[in-house]
Amino acid sequence: MGRLLQDIRHSLRTFRQSPGFTPAAVAALAAIGVYGLMAYSVQQRTRQIGIRLAPGAGRAKVRRRVVFQGMRLAVARVALGVAAALGLAVAAVALTVVSFVAVWLPARRATGIDPVIALRYE
Repeated sequence: MGRLLQDIRHSLRTFRQSPGFTPAAVAALAAIGVYGLMAYSVQQRTRQIGIRLAPGAGRAKVRRRVVFQGMRLAVARVALGVAAALGLAVAAVALTVVSFVAVWLPARRATGIDPVIALRYE
């Protein structure tokens, strides 16, 4: 039992010492996912990009277009994430209110008990 507690304490100490690990891992995984998606998109549109480059569209213009399209998707997904977070916040507030009401009603009932009757109760 003592060894288990030592292992738990060690794990908690390690976790506290590296608070930036989780956000960094999430950011790295997100970057890898976005890179993979955009690399696949560019690969699928190689012919279309070649057609744009052939008549003289500059490489900077094509690069700008790919970046714009990728960032448009990223901003849309961030907006969806913010909306989902706000939705969760609203749900959390609603759950807190419901919990308060559920706790308040028995507490109010408890304060209305006659002490003499309560002392006679089994």
